[in-house]
Amino acid sequence: MTEGNFVDYVKIHVASGKGGQGSAHLRREKYVAKGGPDGGDGGRGGHVILKGNKDLWTLFHLKFKRHVRAEHGLHGGKQTSTGADGADQYIDVPLGTVIRDTETEQILHEITEDGQEIVVARGGKGGLGNNHFKSSTNQTPRYAQPGMDGEEVDVTLELKILADVGLVGFPNAGKSTLLSVITAAKPKIADYEFTTLKPNLGIVEYRDFKTFVVADIPGIIEGAAEGKGIGHRFLRHIERNSTLLFLIPADAPDIVKQYEILLDELRRYNPEMLDKDRLVAISKCDMLDEELKTELKAILDKDLKAPYLLISSVAQQGLVELKDKLWEMLNKESV
Repeated sequence: MTEGNFVDYVKIHVASGKGGQGSAHLRREKYVAKGGPDGGDGGRGGHVILKGNKDLWTLFHLKFKRHVRAEHGLHGGKQTSTGADGADQYIDVPLGTVIRDTETEQILHEITEDGQEIVVARGGKGGLGNNHFKSSTNQTPRYAQPGMDGEEVDVTLELKILADVGLVGFPNAGKSTLLSVITAAKPKIADYEFTTLKPNLGIVEYRDFKTFVVADIPGIIEGAAEGKGIGHRFLRHIERNSTLLFLIPADAPDIVKQYEILLDELRRYNPEMLDKDRLVAISKCDMLDEELKTELKAILDKDLKAPYLLISSVAQQGLVELKDKLWEMLNKESV
C-alpha cells in the first residue's frame, strides 16, 4: 500500500430512507358492497449501517464517496399488503474505526470486531394503512399515515490502527528502516525528517509460523500532544497498541532525555498510554565500538527507567533478541 492510499480520516454525510406511506385503499370487488378499508402499511426506510471488515486497513475507499443514502420504503398497497422496506446501505470500515458526530465531535461508536454493525442513521418508520383506523363508528376511514422522514447526519470516521506493537520516536530515528528489516513492509526511507507522513504496518514473522503486527507511526516532535507538527493525526494510532517500542538513535545528544520527552508527550495526550508495556531500542549501534557500548550501557542502567536493547537495523545486530523480547511482552499472560 502506497503512502497516498493510506487514509485514516474522512467526513461523510449519511441519510437513511424515508418510510413508505400507508394506503387509504377501499376494497372493491364484484358482488361485495362496501368492502371496507384494506390499505396496507408503508415499508420502513433503509438504514445506513457501518460494518467492521477485518480485510480493510484504511478508509481510502471512502475518500471520494462523501454522501451515502439508503433507499426509501415503498408505499402500502391494497389487500393490506405492506410496502417493501428500503434497502439498507452498508459501509465497510476497518477495525479500529471511531465514529464521531462531526458537529459536536462526540464519539458515537467504535468498531473493533469483524462483522460488528452500527446503525448511524435509522430509516423512517412506514405509515399505517387505513385498515388500522376502522372502528364501529368509522367503518370506512379514507385516510392513512404518511411515512416518517429518515435521519441525516454528518459523521467523521477516524482510524486507530489495531497493531500489536507501536513504534514511537522522533523524526529520522530509524523507525521505517527497522520496519523494513524485520517485516516485509516497504516504507519510504530517506535521510530527512518526516519521511513517514502516514502510519506503515508490517507483519513480523516469528518462530513456528507465529506473527505479530508492528505499526511505524510518524515521528513525534515536542508539542505533538497540543497538535504541533502532525500531532493528533498520529498519536491516536498508538492508543490501541498493546506494547510500545521506543526507538532512539545511539547518536542522540541525550538518550535518557529524549525518552522522557517522548513519555511526556504520550502522558499529555492520554495518561492511560503510560500503562502499556514499554521497551526502548537504541538504534544505529553499529557506529559504536565495544568501549562506547560499555559506557552507554552504564549510563542507561543507571538513568533509563525502562528495559532496553542495543540494535542496528543496517548491520542486523540485536534484531533476533528484539523479536524475542517483543513476543515475550505480547504473550506474557499466556506464558
